[in-house]
Amino acid sequence: MRVTLAEDSTLLREGLVRLLAEEGHEVVAAVGDADALLAAVDADPPDVAVVDVRMPPTHTDEGIRAALEIRRRRPDVAVLVLSQYVEKRYATELITGEGGGVGYLLKDRVGQVDEFLDALERVAAGGAAFDPEVVRRLLARSTRTDPLSRLTPRERDVLDHMAQGRTNAGIAAHLHISQSAVEKHVNQIFDKLELTDAAGFSRRVLAVLRYLDS
Repeated sequence: MRVTLAEDSTLLREGLVRLLAEEGHEVVAAVGDADALLAAVDADPPDVAVVDVRMPPTHTDEGIRAALEIRRRRPDVAVLVLSQYVEKRYATELITGEGGGVGYLLKDRVGQVDEFLDALERVAAGGAAFDPEVVRRLLARSTRTDPLSRLTPRERDVLDHMAQGRTNAGIAAHLHISQSAVEKHVNQIFDKLELTDAAGFSRRVLAVLRYLDS
């Protein structure tokens, strides 16, 4: 696949370039700030952009804002955020945006190279890959009434995995239950959240949005 990297740490950036090249992928650009990322994607759109959240000049949220801009300008370019931080406001917008091809991994929780490469390939193919810790932080709820309180613990587990971008088959494998059991839980989630099968809307996406907004 063709990859554009945006990482302000020269050491990490060059390490990723070498890793991807060794795996047979083409790194079309490797840059150190958000403006250079946007320029590189406009000049030669990759299959996927790997983006850090905090980049020059302020090292706050330049990277993830650039990721959102890429999705707005070029929805055909997948985006994988690889960072030490969870920027809740923009991360929620990125995850709940239209289309697939989105991922968000925490650097210190990517334990294996294969795990990173698998997530990268999944996102580039139009899928999703979200670190469970990212999802947990985004789903952290206040003491207000929880609209999801009717869900059983197992249904919450299934919805949590849905929010990570897993398919029913992927959820079944991770929770060690049958795919038919997952399908039953998913239907129960839809019923309890009163999500009708409205034309033009994915109940799966609406369920995750309800979870994120609770």
